[in-house]
Amino acid sequence: MTRKGFALLLSGYGYCLALLCLIHAPLLVQGLRCHCDICGETNNTCETDGYCFASTTLDKDVITYAYRCLDRANWLPPEAPHQCYGKRDPKTNANYTCCHESDGCNRNLRPVLAFLSAPKLEPASAGGRATWETWQMALTIALPICAICVAVMIVYNIHMTRRRPAGRHFSDDSLEAPDRPILGGVTIRDMLEMTTSGSGSVGLPLLVQRSIARQIQLVETIGKGRFGEVWRGRWRGENVAVKIFSSREERSWFREAEIYQTVMLRHDNILGFIAADNKDNGTWTQLWLITDYHEKGSLFDYLNRSTVDTNGMIRMALSIATGLAHLHMEIVGTQGKPAIAHRDLKSKNILVKTNGTCAIGDLGLAVRHDVITDTVDIQLNNRVGTKRYMAPEVLEEMINMNHFDSFKRADVYALGLILWEIARRCNVGGIHDDYQLPFYDLVPSDPTIEEMRKVVCADRQRPSIPNRWMSIDVSLTMAKHRRKYLF
Repeated sequence: MTRKGFALLLSGYGYCLALLCLIHAPLLVQGLRCHCDICGETNNTCETDGYCFASTTLDKDVITYAYRCLDRANWLPPEAPHQCYGKRDPKTNANYTCCHESDGCNRNLRPVLAFLSAPKLEPASAGGRATWETWQMALTIALPICAICVAVMIVYNIHMTRRRPAGRHFSDDSLEAPDRPILGGVTIRDMLEMTTSGSGSVGLPLLVQRSIARQIQLVETIGKGRFGEVWRGRWRGENVAVKIFSSREERSWFREAEIYQTVMLRHDNILGFIAADNKDNGTWTQLWLITDYHEKGSLFDYLNRSTVDTNGMIRMALSIATGLAHLHMEIVGTQGKPAIAHRDLKSKNILVKTNGTCAIGDLGLAVRHDVITDTVDIQLNNRVGTKRYMAPEVLEEMINMNHFDSFKRADVYALGLILWEIARRCNVGGIHDDYQLPFYDLVPSDPTIEEMRKVVCADRQRPSIPNRWMSIDVSLTMAKHRRKYLF
């Protein structure tokens, strides 16, 4: 290429470059356009390479708004001007803010003075502002860690569950069957043995009783009566029975809790007492009595839905008689036990345990014999015993209230009726009777005192003994005992 041709080519490039500069000149010099209240000659617009600026000033109770440009050359410090990111002092009489999102972005800004409004959240320094990218990064790191921790806990729990030994299984007829499953940790039975040396002489301390009561979760209703309701509850994995008295029955609640905590009362055939406490549910005060839970329910419920064989009948009868004998027995000694009469013995107040034996409960009407004074501590109580199970002397109001043996005899009469109920449900050779209450064929379902007095005292009626009982040795023995108890 000749020197002349190169010069022409160079001049052509220069011409093109000059043309491009002319075309893009506005883009190179044009910056951020802001609203300016002192720029009347430029149509209230200023141009800056920094921020649009707005301020509010209070001077002699007059509020003034200003709108200007904040050039990069006026930034202090250069990386983050304090005019835009500095702290506001609530005691000052000025406030200001910046923006750079779009032209004229400061036109509608109205910075609020600190003492006229609650302080706003303001941007931190440019290097310390939290962005969505920061949160996203934190979540990206934290979520996998949390997921790993949850997975480790699940695997650990599964592993520990598999290592836990399975509970021993007992058949219903096994005399070794416990009252309820023994779970890991300290059970209520363990606590009783630790605090009473196994004798059950005084029961759990009051503070322990209250602690247990406040940790019980009620699960379902299992019975109702004139005193209130009975619930199945859970305490640390164990089932317990919670008898909830209404506030009107406070005397019965207190009396029953007092009897249950009698020295040396605890026995396999007496319902196990755990705790007593009063609880405020926000509307009224509930009175709780917490005892062992027996899933088979009362003897009344059990006989209604099930029959028993000869061994089962004997086991039930023996356990009830044993429990009543322990209740009636006086134990002499420094830690002795007074003789106690139940006064409301019936099939609904007897619980059937897992192993087929029974436990006597509901001691709200019980009385104790004071040997020293030879008196009976009869409490003032509006409740009376169940009319169907009342002995003749009770119905005729001829019982000697000052003689403790009178109350024991009335209990034995009720025991005879209960033995009759059990014997009717004894299944021998596939033959048994339907369940019925004593005197079912002589009085209505809810008899009055007068109706029972006429049948039992005036007519001297007693529950009939079926002829088939006479052909079975065991049933014949039961029948003889029943006759002895009832006459």
